[in-house]
Amino acid sequence: MSRLPLEGVKVLDVSTMIAAPFGAVLLGDFGADVIKIEMPGKGDTLRHVGPFLDHEPLRWPGLSRNKKSLTLDLRKKEGMEIFKKLVSKVDIVIENFRPGTLEKWGGGYEELKKINPNLVMIRVSGYGQTGPFREKAGFGTPATAFSGFTYLQGYPDRPPVSPPFSLTDYITGIYVAFAAVTAIYYRDVHPQGEGQMVDIALYESVFRMMEFLIAEYDKLGKIRERSPGLTGHSSPAGTFMTKDGHWVVLVTSTDSTFERLAKAMNRKDLLTNEKFCTNERRLQHHDEMNQMVADWIRSMTREDLLQLLDEYGVPVSPILNIKDIFEHPHYQARENIIEVKHPRLGKIKVPGIVPKFEKTPGTIRHIAPDLGEHNQEILQDMLGLSLEEIQTLEEKNVI
Repeated sequence: MSRLPLEGVKVLDVSTMIAAPFGAVLLGDFGADVIKIEMPGKGDTLRHVGPFLDHEPLRWPGLSRNKKSLTLDLRKKEGMEIFKKLVSKVDIVIENFRPGTLEKWGGGYEELKKINPNLVMIRVSGYGQTGPFREKAGFGTPATAFSGFTYLQGYPDRPPVSPPFSLTDYITGIYVAFAAVTAIYYRDVHPQGEGQMVDIALYESVFRMMEFLIAEYDKLGKIRERSPGLTGHSSPAGTFMTKDGHWVVLVTSTDSTFERLAKAMNRKDLLTNEKFCTNERRLQHHDEMNQMVADWIRSMTREDLLQLLDEYGVPVSPILNIKDIFEHPHYQARENIIEVKHPRLGKIKVPGIVPKFEKTPGTIRHIAPDLGEHNQEILQDMLGLSLEEIQTLEEKNVI
C-alpha cells in the first residue's frame, strides 16, 4: 500500500461529541496517528448517543475509526502530567472544552507551547476563545441559530426550523482538518515556521458560507426571510413532484442552464420572452416561472424526466432516502458506504473515505476503539511506563 499523505503526523484528540472529533477522524482517514483521550469509566459522550443496537452506539464506528483510545482524567494532577508528556511527542492537539477549562487544569496553550514550541493546537468552541460570548455553552444547534442560518430555514408563515442533524458540527470538523494541515504546512515548510493556536467557533463555520446574506444587507438593507430552496438566488429552482409521485430537485443557476431546460421543455419561446430571458427577470416573476416548470414536471414520470433532463444537461436529482442510497449504483461504484468488522455486532456499514486521492487514498486501518483499548500500548510504547506504574494509575482512576 502506498504511503498515506499524513503518515507520521501525531494527533491528540481531547475532544468530545462531533465537531472536533470529526476533524480528527478526517486526519486519521489519511494516515495521521490519532490518540483519543477519554474520561475513565465514561468515555466520550458520543458513546452514549443513539441510535443503539444491543446497547452498542451505532454512530461510534463511523466517527471514531482510525483512532486509539486512552483513558485519562485531565482534572487530576497525574493525568495532566501524562497529558503534557504526550503533548511533547505529538504535532497536533484538538480540544473543544469551554474556553478557559484547560487553563484551569494547567493545560492551556501558553503552558503547552513551553513543552512543545512546534505544537499546533486546534481549539473548537461554540463562540470562540474571545468576545463577550466566549464562556457561553456552545453546541451545534444553538450555534446554527446564532450564525443566521436557522432564521432562513423553513416557510415564512411557520417557525424557523433547525437542520435535522448536526450540520454545523460536521462543517466545523472540516474546518478543523483544514486548519490542522494548513498550520502543519506552515510550520514545516516556511523557514521561520512554528507551531500556533487555531481558534474555531462553531457559528463562524456556517456564517462564513453566507456571503450573500452579508452583501445583501450591507448594500440593499434587506433582511432575508425564511423560504424553502434557493429563493432569491436563481429561477426556476425548487422541489417538484413527478407524474408518478416522486420528488425531484431542479435548479437553473445560470442562464445557460435555463436555456437547456427551455429546450428540454420544448419552450424556446421563453428565451426571448422579456419576463424570462435572464435570471434577473425570472426572479422578478419567480412564482409564474416555477409554476410553469412544476406543471411540466407533473406531466412526466420520474424516469422519463431524469433521462430527458440528463440528455440536455439540466441539473436535476431525485430526492433519495437512505434506502435509495444503499441501493443506488452510483453510491456503490463510488464506495460511499463500506463495511467494517465490529467486535460485537459482526459487521457494520460506515461512510467511505472522502475525498478520493489518486496517489495516496485514505483508508480505514482500524475500527473505532473500545474505551481505553490502547492504554497499555500508548503508556508503555510512547512514555515508557512500566506495567506496575500503569496499574497504579488504574487504581487511582487516573486512567
